[in-house]
Amino acid sequence: MENWLNGDERLDYLLAENLRIIQSPSVFSFSLDAVLLSKFVNVPHHKGKIVDLCSGNGVIPLFLSARTKGHITGVEIQPRLFDMAERSIRYNKLEEQIHMVLGDVKEIPKELGIEKYDVVTCNPPYFLAHEASDKNLSEHYAIARHELYLTLEESIQSASKLLKQGGKAAFVHRPGRLLDIVTAMRANRLEPKRMQLIYPKEGKEANTLLIEGIKDGKPDLKILPPLYVYDANNEYTAEVREILYGKEQ
Repeated sequence: MENWLNGDERLDYLLAENLRIIQSPSVFSFSLDAVLLSKFVNVPHHKGKIVDLCSGNGVIPLFLSARTKGHITGVEIQPRLFDMAERSIRYNKLEEQIHMVLGDVKEIPKELGIEKYDVVTCNPPYFLAHEASDKNLSEHYAIARHELYLTLEESIQSASKLLKQGGKAAFVHRPGRLLDIVTAMRANRLEPKRMQLIYPKEGKEANTLLIEGIKDGKPDLKILPPLYVYDANNEYTAEVREILYGKEQ
């Protein structure tokens, strides 16, 4: 039997999808943002080709595999995270559906093909390279959280190059970058069509932004109802519980 775990790694549950994922405290683990993006994006149910950029340990491809029978390609630049993603895919017996590529998001359209994909998702680094908030942490964390190897504009540009005309790109980011995101999307033929703001709880400022655009789409942005993560008792709201754990029986 394959030895699934190395060093300080552990197997965590993705409860709503009945899958497992390999994680480690010494590299960047997935957050609620990745879960929200994988539920927010529109994906074809039965076929289609999907690319997830900045895949980390493969969490978004794993989540998407529960929503679509389409083929999913994950792209990750860090060899350790790429290796963890590959083992998680094998553990869940999803090798036929999910394929990981070790590579740079900026170069990946040339490798995977221009205008060949139906959907692109991306959970890019949130912080500008010069923001020193946590660069004293491990290199794995710094690369995942800071624009050291990939800027927001570069991730949007690559997403557009990969997409067919009419294809959809979805991103998760911080609300403070909304105008940068919309400007970059429109500069790269991605017309914003759906947006949702995520709030830690009622009465607090939004701290997460989900946005989806269509390549060469017509202008018409729909703003979805807000999503609150915690209720007044600091418990997950019913909507977030369902996203994380599935429908309650």
